[in-house]
Amino acid sequence: MSIKHIHNATQFRELLSSAPATKLVVVDFTASWCAPCQTIAPFFTQLSQKYRHVTFAKVDVDQVKDVASERGVTSMPTFQFYQGGNKIAEMKGANPRGLEDLIKQHQGDPNMDPVSSVGVSGHSDLKEFITLNQIDIRNEQEEHNVRNIFKDDEGYLESDVDEQLMIGIPFNQTVRIHSLKIKAPSAIHHFISASHGPKTIKLFANKQNMDFDDADSVQETQTLELSEADLDGKSIINLRFVKFQNISSVVLFIIDNQGDEETTQIQQLTFIGSPVETTKMGDLKKAGDDEH
Repeated sequence: MSIKHIHNATQFRELLSSAPATKLVVVDFTASWCAPCQTIAPFFTQLSQKYRHVTFAKVDVDQVKDVASERGVTSMPTFQFYQGGNKIAEMKGANPRGLEDLIKQHQGDPNMDPVSSVGVSGHSDLKEFITLNQIDIRNEQEEHNVRNIFKDDEGYLESDVDEQLMIGIPFNQTVRIHSLKIKAPSAIHHFISASHGPKTIKLFANKQNMDFDDADSVQETQTLELSEADLDGKSIINLRFVKFQNISSVVLFIIDNQGDEETTQIQQLTFIGSPVETTKMGDLKKAGDDEH
């Protein structure tokens, strides 16, 4: 697991609320002018690669002052440890051994990591990297809106005036997308049929604010032709992985549905992949060397 970079209070809240109750979250409150912060930065990166079942995040106290103030951070670096949204430990100062000791103490059982639940080795659910309040959706019903597809309940997304949907998904950190899982509402609801599930989907990598007219003039990255069997929420829908590296956003244009129904419905959408660590070890060392 690489490091999540937090840029605002909303991302910080999502970081804590989206993590499973038993998962350890370690937050490095840092600053670009802080020499000890830069000294320990490469070690923090190494820890994120060593303890892949732990979530690591960075908060620049100058860029996200409200989070630093709310969390009572008064010196840098400060490392705070969270589980279930609650702070369970804190360490101030650049103490590599102390930092790793606290991670070992609170890390939990690596074999219980829910990352493996997506069924793809080396990858996880990318939900925590999605900026939910910036999703761009076209032709949704107000009651059955796009936020429902990222919840684990009976809610669903439904198109409005016809069967087409366009969903623009922004990520708060660059990611690689390996595959998708899609769950369509099933016949357990007497008024909903699986035939409303999506059939043809065009995906556009690193595109934003597209409309339906753009879909005709912009070349898609990949087109998916789905069957009802693909829409059980468990089946892995593979993407051309080489085409979905270094992704900051993706647009899904849903053209039609399984039963040529008037509207299209999606109950859950899961992106499977991994974050890209954009900060290179060499750059961190150079930054540390430059401090006076």
